[in-house]
Amino acid sequence: MGMKDQFQDKAKDLADKAKDRMDQGKDRMDQGKDQARDRGQQRDEDVERTGQGARERMDQEMDQDYDA
Repeated sequence: MGMKDQFQDKAKDLADKAKDRMDQGKDRMDQGKDQARDRGQQRDEDVERTGQGARERMDQEMDQDYDA
């Protein structure tokens, strides 16, 4: 194998490694997006539950006031 072949092989190896690392970075970004979306959905559900609980307590208080 000549020097030219060695340099071409080395360049190809480096290009392959760079592509693999870019793919890994994209995968990590996708995972981060998924986690952020899941956290956002959970937060929305928590807010809705809290609001529903507050509405129920207010309705109960109003019912008690009217009964009194």
